[in-house]
Amino acid sequence: MKNTIPLAIAALLALSGVTAASANEMPNHMTSNNRMSNHMGKMSAASDTLSLSGTQQKAIWKDVGRHASNETAPAGFNPAIGTAVPSAVATHPLPRQARSDVPAIRPYRYAMLQDKLLIVNPSDHKIADVVARQK
Repeated sequence: MKNTIPLAIAALLALSGVTAASANEMPNHMTSNNRMSNHMGKMSAASDTLSLSGTQQKAIWKDVGRHASNETAPAGFNPAIGTAVPSAVATHPLPRQARSDVPAIRPYRYAMLQDKLLIVNPSDHKIADVVARQK
């Protein structure tokens, strides 16, 4: 039993060294961690502009309309693309169904003000798109 613990530690260290050495031999662009972070970075980056088609807007409105409560805009605030949402306006994660129906909106949040759905960039709180109430 006394010999088992040192052997297990030695084996663990040996395996760790082999794994690290193998990773160091691979070019950076080939490592799975690098590939994954590059892929995730591309998917999760929100921007300050988002161009949604009419079909996408209808799908988002249908999905979000079930969850959203309509707020009143703060005095003097005119929701427009590129405008920062005031801190008094709560933003929410988009519903799973909306993110599934329109993958382009996955990294964004939303707010519902006066029957307008604001698609908001979470990093700087700027409005990327405004979707009017769909009938």
